[in-house]
Amino acid sequence: MHLGFIGTGTITAAILRGLKSSPHAGWPVTLSPRSAGLAARLAAELPHVTVAPDNQSVIDSAETVILAVRPQVAQTVLTGLHIRPDQTVISLIAATPAHHIAAWTSASRICRAIPLPFSQDRRDVVPVFPPLPEAMALFSALGRALAVDDQATFDLYAATSALMASYFGILETAAAWAVANGMQPADARTYLAGLFANLGHAALQSPLDLATLRVEHATRGGLNEQVFADFAAHGGTQALTAALDTILARIRG
Repeated sequence: MHLGFIGTGTITAAILRGLKSSPHAGWPVTLSPRSAGLAARLAAELPHVTVAPDNQSVIDSAETVILAVRPQVAQTVLTGLHIRPDQTVISLIAATPAHHIAAWTSASRICRAIPLPFSQDRRDVVPVFPPLPEAMALFSALGRALAVDDQATFDLYAATSALMASYFGILETAAAWAVANGMQPADARTYLAGLFANLGHAALQSPLDLATLRVEHATRGGLNEQVFADFAAHGGTQALTAALDTILARIRG
C-alpha cells in the first residue's frame, strides 16, 4: 500500500519509524514538503520514503492519504486539494469531523484515527472510526488497532487521549516534591518512571477492573489508601472529571 502524508511532524515521524520496523516495511511512502527539514531526514533515514514537491503530488502518488496537520491550519492547507473517490483518507486531525475533510478535498472514503508517539515502538493502541481496512492494516502493524463503530465513542477516545500531559505532570509534581525533600533528581525520575510503567503494565495485564486494582494496591489504613483519599477529598477526581468534560465539549463543539 502506497501511503501519502500531508503534514510531517512528530506523529508522522513516529508512524513511519514504527512502520519501517514492521512487516510492512516495504510499503512506499510519499511525504509532503511541509516541515521540510524533518521530511528530508525521514527520507534519508528510512527506506522507500520520498518527499514530493507539493501536497497535490503527494495525493496523486498515493493509494491511501494520511492527513496529519494541526486543526488550526487544516482548512487552509487542504482547501483546493483533490482526492479521488477511489482513495482512502485517514485523518489524524483532532476535533475535525469527516464532513469538513470531504468539503475541503472532495474525498468520499474517510476515516479518523488517534495514533500517539508510541507508534514508533509499535506499542500504540489506535482507535479507528469507521474501521476501514487500510487504516486497520496500518495501525495493527504499529501495535493494536481498535475498531470503533460510532462517533460518540470515538470522541471519548479522543478526550481521554488528552491525558498524556497530565500523566507527566503528576510525575513532575511528585518528583519535584521528592527533590525538595532531599532526593536526587535522577533518582526521583528513575523511581517514579519505573513505578508508573509497572502500574501501567499491571492495568494492561490484569483481568480486574480499575476500581478493584486501586483497592488491591492500597492496604486498608495504609499509605496508598491515604494518598488517594486526600487526592479525592481535595478535589482531584472532580478536577479530572471536569477537565475531561470540557475537552469532550470542545471536541464535539
